[in-house]
Amino acid sequence: MEKLTDYQEHIDNAIAWLWSALPNLILAVLIFFIGLWFIRLINRMVRKFFDKKDYDESLETFLQSLINIGLKIMLFVLVITQLGVQSSSLVAIIGAAGLAIGLALQGSLSNFAGGVLILLFKPFKVGDFISAQGVDGTVLEISIFTTKLSTFGNQVAIIPNGQLSNNNIINYNAQETRRDKINIGIGYGSDLKKAKDILLQICAENANILKDPAPVVYVDELADSAVNLTLRFWANNSVFWEAHFYVMEEAKLRFDAEGIEIPFPQVVQYNK
Repeated sequence: MEKLTDYQEHIDNAIAWLWSALPNLILAVLIFFIGLWFIRLINRMVRKFFDKKDYDESLETFLQSLINIGLKIMLFVLVITQLGVQSSSLVAIIGAAGLAIGLALQGSLSNFAGGVLILLFKPFKVGDFISAQGVDGTVLEISIFTTKLSTFGNQVAIIPNGQLSNNNIINYNAQETRRDKINIGIGYGSDLKKAKDILLQICAENANILKDPAPVVYVDELADSAVNLTLRFWANNSVFWEAHFYVMEEAKLRFDAEGIEIPFPQVVQYNK
């Protein structure tokens, strides 16, 4: 009988606590959903603000991510406080949790610091074509923790900012112009001077290839089966690949027309 009385007393206490906590619980739920709506509203306002301003797109993406995360942390604190957790206790909990999370997420913190360094020193920006961590691609987005690249095959490569900020990066768009280097081998019996003149003529006829600095052709190597020529020319980044592929195709067509041999490996099979 005493046990039943104890159970009933516990149930009564739980119901009484639930009724006393219910207003705070309902208010916390309302704060949570209203807060999420408010955060979405602020995020839209921030995006519209950046759309009207001519800021660096990399900085815009980073700040939007930072504002979004900061607002959600503030909402979390408001909801927890509304549920009755004292601010002093909350600070202690956040401190302990922060230490544990910091130890568990050292890589993420490194990526965050890397993102800040990228925005400060600007080794690249959105729209640049870079080579980093074994990936070549155009920068799509720089967020708090990662950078997204679009590769030649239109795949999206996601690279942690910590690795980007601590390793080598080649930015092909850092300069307005870019120099190409094309190696072409010709046979020892071919006319060397004519081959060089053809390559220079190809460059002279193409509007995408800069005339200053002037293109140059030189003998790079006297190899076992070919005289290796190297052609160097400059072009603007926007038309670099057009110029590159044009020269490669025209060199083959004109060498063939002029009887200039381009050596290639051949396998001779003898019948026994």
